[in-house]
Amino acid sequence: MKIGLVGSIHELGWEVLRSQGHSIIEVTDVSANNLKKELADVSGIVLRTAQMPNEVIDACPNLQIIARHGVGYDNVDLNYLNKKKIALGVTGTANAVSVAEHVMTFFLQLTKNIHLSDELTRKGMFQEKGNLPAFFELYQKNVLILGFGRIGQAVAKRCLGFEMNVYVYDPYVSKDTIEKMGCLSISIEDSLKLADFVSVHLPLNEETRNFINAKSFQEIKDSCVIVNTARGGIINEQDLYHALKDKKLRAAGLDVYEQEPPPSDHPLFDLSNVLLTPHNAALTLECRMRMAVEVCETVSFYLKNKEKLNLQNIINRKELGI
Repeated sequence: MKIGLVGSIHELGWEVLRSQGHSIIEVTDVSANNLKKELADVSGIVLRTAQMPNEVIDACPNLQIIARHGVGYDNVDLNYLNKKKIALGVTGTANAVSVAEHVMTFFLQLTKNIHLSDELTRKGMFQEKGNLPAFFELYQKNVLILGFGRIGQAVAKRCLGFEMNVYVYDPYVSKDTIEKMGCLSISIEDSLKLADFVSVHLPLNEETRNFINAKSFQEIKDSCVIVNTARGGIINEQDLYHALKDKKLRAAGLDVYEQEPPPSDHPLFDLSNVLLTPHNAALTLECRMRMAVEVCETVSFYLKNKEKLNLQNIINRKELGI
């Protein structure tokens, strides 16, 4: 069967597809017109970050599955796939470790400001270390994790390793599941007031858009650090900017943005108390290798060997009756 790769993936993914006898086409021009032409006869699509409009799906009569190289799927219309009986896959097990480590890197850098100590040392100002701004521990601090899927749970494990107090808000996960991991279940109303750190791991949908906003920043401690490695739009960026600028928040770390790439004149770029990365939390070498293998296995197994398929990676399995 023919598989379309929309965006580049690690060579290990190619090897998976070749070993299963698939032919492969890699598409780099992701304009809708070109996608319709290049993907017209594919049975499966491996999709990175490009948009996959419904008109492209309509142009692929043999299409049975689209699998995301990642866990978010806001670049494809799930309701439309359900209507067309096309499977939507994700790499549900591949990226939790990398994203969780990215979160901890944000936490540590935004509380230690290691770059200032490095700069002072290089300038021969070793004895002036007392002039550095105060820096802080993670130990015994309260961390609020919004969303307790695989990534949220991976972050919790690492925060517990730093002996932090871990609070979880996720209305779709039972209190028992949360407490079994050594965490505390909490309502969103109570949680913001006590959090020293917030890590966002919610999906982006109508329920979660602007979930963190100006009202939230009125409740959060001005010493709080907030990190978003989930999806842009969950934190209202304009409200975040004002909270950081007015020192109503200690710092923020963002790997995701309302618009990607963000505009070059984005107001957050002018602030020193925000750390920004280019949506690459899951792009460690190890994670890219795991995602490439997992996404290609998901496509191949769905098409040719469903006995080996990890059904948990098929988002619309219930709608498809599998």
